[in-house]
Amino acid sequence: MTKALKGHIALFSAQVIYALNYSIAKNLMPNFIGPLALVFLRITGACFLFWVLSFFVKSERVEKKDLLRMLLLAIFGIVVNQVFFIYGLSLTHPINSAIIMVSNPIMVFIFTLILFKERITFLKFSGLSIAVAGALTLLLFKGNFDFGSETIAGDLMTLINSASWAIFIVAVKPIMKKYNTITVMKWLFLFGSIYMLPIGLEDTLLTNWHNFTYNAIFSIVFVVVATTFLAYLLNLYGLKELSSSTVSMYIYLQPFLASIFAIFMGDDRLTLIKIFSGILIIFGLYLVNFKPKKTTYD
Repeated sequence: MTKALKGHIALFSAQVIYALNYSIAKNLMPNFIGPLALVFLRITGACFLFWVLSFFVKSERVEKKDLLRMLLLAIFGIVVNQVFFIYGLSLTHPINSAIIMVSNPIMVFIFTLILFKERITFLKFSGLSIAVAGALTLLLFKGNFDFGSETIAGDLMTLINSASWAIFIVAVKPIMKKYNTITVMKWLFLFGSIYMLPIGLEDTLLTNWHNFTYNAIFSIVFVVVATTFLAYLLNLYGLKELSSSTVSMYIYLQPFLASIFAIFMGDDRLTLIKIFSGILIIFGLYLVNFKPKKTTYD
């Protein structure tokens, strides 16, 4: 199995986790826990798991300049990414957030072009366009979306979250090439936990833990262990082996996979629109990653 294939499997697995998260954790907020408390638990819980895991892998010495970079990257990839998404989601409609997040791979393409002068080929541009069309077709036909004055704050926060994650995915790539995934993750989440202390500790302490049901406890564990710890690990491993553009493109699988799981759980039904959208998304991903064989002449 090639490293590239392992990277694709990791990215697909991360999207499966995100898609499952929609069904598993949908009732956590605000019924059991507030958004800032949930983000605090996600970041500090994942930090603990990454540091425990680091004791079982080869230790690496991180250069001071790279620690300073990770101190900055934690703001974009850990804190702003999670806080603005959660708060944005609480102030707008879920469908609005999903549509806005379609912008993320587009931003990654732009940032990659600006920072690393990466050549955008016709195939990559075509794949991105087709995947965007597939994701928007799936989302827009769900209905119930409305960009208005009452959702503008949440919509803007979701857009900031999308831009922040795009900056992170592009800027962290050189760090990922230099160190192993666990080393990078343990420092990013340590810095993220420090940033979150004044933001989310009070809400966490004020949470009424006695009201938690077994399902709510399972959901919290799933969000911390799977949606945060495992998903970040898989995404950053995929980034180590593949391009930033490829990693960001996998976000288009989330609404499609979430619909598939909802169908299996009896909460949704299969339609031609969903099938057509899924084909467009998968074909778009294929084009972005397609590498024509070089023809040699004797």
